[in-house]
Amino acid sequence: MAGLSLCLLVVVGLVAWSLTDDTYVAPRPDEQTAQVRPALATETLQRLERAVREGDTGAGRALAPDGDRAAERRLAGVVDNAAALRVRDFTLRYVDDEGAPSADGAWSAAVDVTWQLSGFDPAPSRAEVLFRFADTGDRVALTGIGGGGRISPLWLSGPLQVRRTPDTLVLVAGPPAEAASYARRAAAAVPVVRRVLPRWRQGLVVEVPASAAGLDRALDAESGTYDQIAAVTTAADGSQAPGTPVHVFVNPDVFDRLKPTGAQVVISHEATHVATHAYTSAMPLWLLEGFADYVALRDVPLPVSVSAAQIIADVRRDGPPRHLPTAAEFGTHTPRLGATYESAWLACRLLARDGGQRALVAFYRAVDGGLPLGTALRSLFGLSVRELTRDWRGLLSDLAG
Repeated sequence: MAGLSLCLLVVVGLVAWSLTDDTYVAPRPDEQTAQVRPALATETLQRLERAVREGDTGAGRALAPDGDRAAERRLAGVVDNAAALRVRDFTLRYVDDEGAPSADGAWSAAVDVTWQLSGFDPAPSRAEVLFRFADTGDRVALTGIGGGGRISPLWLSGPLQVRRTPDTLVLVAGPPAEAASYARRAAAAVPVVRRVLPRWRQGLVVEVPASAAGLDRALDAESGTYDQIAAVTTAADGSQAPGTPVHVFVNPDVFDRLKPTGAQVVISHEATHVATHAYTSAMPLWLLEGFADYVALRDVPLPVSVSAAQIIADVRRDGPPRHLPTAAEFGTHTPRLGATYESAWLACRLLARDGGQRALVAFYRAVDGGLPLGTALRSLFGLSVRELTRDWRGLLSDLAG
């Protein structure tokens, strides 16, 4: 277990020898080298814990350096966010400093953070987060939280708009009107999912950073990872641990360009992933993604010619694909990604049409539970993978006309 790092202060004095009387002189240095002060930083972290626990916005603001209004605003926002989100089990543990302090006494350190959103997260999240400190002489202040190649929880980044219903919790780094819009879509997604998966009762958490770059920081992803993606469902702390809280994260740079129907379909699609614990599933992606689109589009009054316009255009140009979509075709930077999603949806829609929705849900759960795809397909639909592919290619050809 990593502990507190120790920093040795080496004071180098100038040694002067008098050539006339051999007198040894060791003058006191005028300046001392800046140093890391983990003990005082730990006290600061404890004060932030207490401010969050007691909902004391002023105490949070006071942890910033004197006169640093931006840091004051961010830290006050953290305390306000925690109150609105009903954060519990919030702990901070100084792990280790990162690099040498700058000349002005500023340094960064890894801090182990745990938190849980009461009423929505089934268990606490836990992640190492970068905290930035400043030695102000009599104390250590906090100047910022997040970045540095680590998960950056959105609620720790600064003031947010928070909207809550019994079934939904929405965090938005944007204006109130934007938060209200996302909240409406999240609330509408829950009954869409429950019409197909009535046993789902865990709530839906949607997090919306200010930009695509903010999404990359929140998830510790390489810049541009989600440039083509409107939203992604993943663990709040980036872990694969069983039971870890899973939230929907939105890329507003893409999402905000969608038309209202498309925007609702995206949130309903991601809510389906939350309901089915898709984040840790090893099933083929065509089934995982196609099923989520089946749920999201099931009651949307759009003709297939519109919902599947991209794959229809591809088939008209190149003919139907030779096989069901592979994992590689779902890459975030893959050309024709939209067509891939549409083709997966049509495969699931075909199964529901011929075997019924109940059979499709049972098929999804069986494969998710580890039953081989071919075995589950034969058991529930009387088809082999080859026969499903044949029927699916025929459907695509018919749609392309």
